[in-house]
Amino acid sequence: MAEHSFHLWRPHPWHGLPVGDNPPALVTAFIEITPFDLVKYEVHKPTGYLKVDRPQRTSSTPPALYGFIPRTFCGERVAALCPGAEHADGDPLDICVLSERPITRGEIMLDARVVGGLQMVDGGEADDKIIGVLKNDPVWGSAMDIADVPGAFVERLHHYFSTYKLKPGEPPHAVIRQTYGREHAFNVVRAAVADYDELYGDAFSETQPIL
Repeated sequence: MAEHSFHLWRPHPWHGLPVGDNPPALVTAFIEITPFDLVKYEVHKPTGYLKVDRPQRTSSTPPALYGFIPRTFCGERVAALCPGAEHADGDPLDICVLSERPITRGEIMLDARVVGGLQMVDGGEADDKIIGVLKNDPVWGSAMDIADVPGAFVERLHHYFSTYKLKPGEPPHAVIRQTYGREHAFNVVRAAVADYDELYGDAFSETQPIL
């Protein structure tokens, strides 16, 4: 009988899943929100389960799958790559993933090729949004850089992240400073992996084989 490695229990999506097969080019994305969600979900960091963060205040929905790259942390190195940021947000690195076929459920993992990102500052915090495409996607799979993504789609991402936290009567807190391509996105992913390793080191093992 062939031996298999598996988890006796479900791994934490932030600490227990791999960062990817070939980071920073090919990464794992854990999806929290889909383009069909009118509620913002996010992983509850102590338990790893998905929880309701808040209903969206506007009718705007994310134009792409939205989640984070496991085993990353936005700390000093990520903030240093974001002019105008006082510090980073202390969360895993966010990622948006383009898929031609509708993916209607969250709390899944997928392989994404990194093509670019949005440099966002939210209340003085670096809050980059990496942009990726689903690996082997029949439409998006050949995209290698942000120039391969139609400008209108990038504008939708700009609009969503510029407005999704807006509250009536308050000025906007989030500002998109620039859209960047693959090479800078690679540097942001590397920085987030290094920030994670410095903070957590070997505290979490990537796999826990039982057999």
